[in-house]
Amino acid sequence: MVAAASCTFGASLQPRACIGTRRNRPIGRRSDATTTPYFKELQEHLTTSLARGLEAIRRFPNSFLDTFVDSTFTFRHQPLRPTEGNFAPVVEIGGRTEIMEIEGAIPPDFPEGAYIRNGSNPLFGALHMVSSIFGQTEDIWVEGEGMLHALYFTRSNNGTCTWSLSYNNRYVQSDTFMVETARARPCFLSITKGNPLAMLAAVILNMLRFGKVFRNMSNTSVFVHAGRVFAAAENDIPNEIDLQSLDTIGSWSVSGDWLMPFTAHPKVVPGSGELVISGINIVKPYLSIGVVSEDGVRLKQKVDLKLDRCTFCHEIGITKMYNIIMDMPLTLDPKRILRAGS
Repeated sequence: MVAAASCTFGASLQPRACIGTRRNRPIGRRSDATTTPYFKELQEHLTTSLARGLEAIRRFPNSFLDTFVDSTFTFRHQPLRPTEGNFAPVVEIGGRTEIMEIEGAIPPDFPEGAYIRNGSNPLFGALHMVSSIFGQTEDIWVEGEGMLHALYFTRSNNGTCTWSLSYNNRYVQSDTFMVETARARPCFLSITKGNPLAMLAAVILNMLRFGKVFRNMSNTSVFVHAGRVFAAAENDIPNEIDLQSLDTIGSWSVSGDWLMPFTAHPKVVPGSGELVISGINIVKPYLSIGVVSEDGVRLKQKVDLKLDRCTFCHEIGITKMYNIIMDMPLTLDPKRILRAGS
């Protein structure tokens, strides 16, 4: 008898081939010609079934958590105040568009190239408020997904010093952007502002479902190092951008050596061309400084400044001899957050 049911040998849930026989009756043997294909087919069947079972087990926790979030939390659009129209999101235009009318004149010695702006552009039409049995949380205005707006200046080659201009825009396609667009709905629970219990629940659920607390917004700045262009925000690592198409090439962790928040305003060291970076954490180490090689391949140095609290160090200064670290009065403290700021 061959059974692919749940045999309990060794308390394993793995399907087994169970052969039942009577004690005193000899077991007939099949010839090799028939036995080998038979057991090969059985092995393939069991391997496929086991793989499907393991995949179902692996996916079960996320499926359960997604069902819990979908049934417990409600996402709503935040209305814009009359003075906030400039923060309303815009849509991607789908490629470069030539600008046909130019008011004024572009100076003859103006350099060719691209001017790129990065800013918050909420996905799915608006920032969100999230309500649940735990209370309400909401995004703040800096939490929209990053969108790049590029203006390209090209001088003609016919000796007339005429210019052609084109415009393009594109979302920074970070890892979390790809998750939410694949699901076609907001997934990350808001955590920055709201009821302390709801904020705590959002932090835990975001970590369990996605492995990180925040969306990777990449919406604060654009910087260049070693001939490469990056979009950055302080809550995650940067994303490398193709200058011509604005496509996202991928995240940049300095060869895997910087896996923590990354400043939106790194600085190039005068003379050496090295890049000085920093990162803040709400838990120790609160502030770290790093030095990236001139070619952008290697993290040459990383130092924990051993602060006794998390200070929101948004900017640093660089000279040939010194790094100027600003000890800002704005601090982040999880205990204070859970006490609602008291």
